[in-house]
Amino acid sequence: MNNQQLFKIAHEKFERIPRESIGFFPTPLHRLNKISERYDVEAWIKRDDLTGPSIFGGNKTRKLEFLLGEARHKGKDYIITYGATQSNHAMQTSIACCKLGLNAVLYLVAVVPPDEEWPRGNLLLDRVMGAEVHIESCSEGGVDEAGSRARSAASDRIRELERKGHRCYNIPSGGASATGTLGYVEALMELGGQLKHEAELPGFDYIYHATGSGGTLAGLLAGKELLQLDFELVPVDVGLVKPGFKEMVSELAGEALALLEVEKRIDPASFIIEPGYAGPGYEIPSPQSSAALKMLGREEGILVGPVYTAKALAAMLDHLESGRIKKGSRILFWHTGGASELFAESEIVGNDILVPGEKES
Repeated sequence: MNNQQLFKIAHEKFERIPRESIGFFPTPLHRLNKISERYDVEAWIKRDDLTGPSIFGGNKTRKLEFLLGEARHKGKDYIITYGATQSNHAMQTSIACCKLGLNAVLYLVAVVPPDEEWPRGNLLLDRVMGAEVHIESCSEGGVDEAGSRARSAASDRIRELERKGHRCYNIPSGGASATGTLGYVEALMELGGQLKHEAELPGFDYIYHATGSGGTLAGLLAGKELLQLDFELVPVDVGLVKPGFKEMVSELAGEALALLEVEKRIDPASFIIEPGYAGPGYEIPSPQSSAALKMLGREEGILVGPVYTAKALAAMLDHLESGRIKKGSRILFWHTGGASELFAESEIVGNDILVPGEKES
């Protein structure tokens, strides 16, 4: 079966999946001219930071089109979800719920303690959008214990809402469910359509992206299998990968394919998650990621976020510098969003954004 036939079949399978129009697609695909010339490669970027519907887009909007499509199809009116206080997913859920007339309830873990009286970054946007926000401190028992308390509190809130006649739809952190994963299966189909119009670019040798909760990675793996595409996927750990993560992602990819009535298994051994670029941990930048953030801004005029995309970008640039990516290669950096993190707490932004000699006197 040829490529065109595979894409046609995939489109037909998606026609019966409930979906809501939230973002603006296709997102731009364009060449990174200075990086391409510096390293003698074809470096391109897929701008999922521009998914919309607000100026603060990101990869979760793709997932939410299917998640909230399912929620509305089932008659739900309250959307419950989880994340850190600067969660891009929580922020995009708040915005999408406003657009669709749904109620967002967020249970957020204070990995970096916020100023709740004067919230910043994504937490400020959550408040602006009128989301119901609950924050769990990590001071007792750490992040995992705070996450458990958040889920327990959410269960209590769901029972309370349902006693009042509301219908709740529960979304895991990052939208990492089989339904949400469909967003990035479809995203690869979108990319394929764009490549048809780029005669000088038949495809990519490498696709780099940041991986956190695993839904984007699962979708790209499932899409690659469904469409029989040939490229090396390079997911970069941002500090959330734990033992069993690859197995979880593989299972999620298989579940997403099953929703499309495709019975295929993704082998956890078939992909490698790039370690070594998470810095001190999740929501904490490194000098390398801060340098990558500034480099893309100054060379191409594009902003990435310090929590996710800067770390994936740091990996790609390091692989270009070291020669791991050979000259003449075709590379795509999939910008999954998060530039609103630049307006978050100082611990998240990092001191290396302003290096000695650049500070105002």
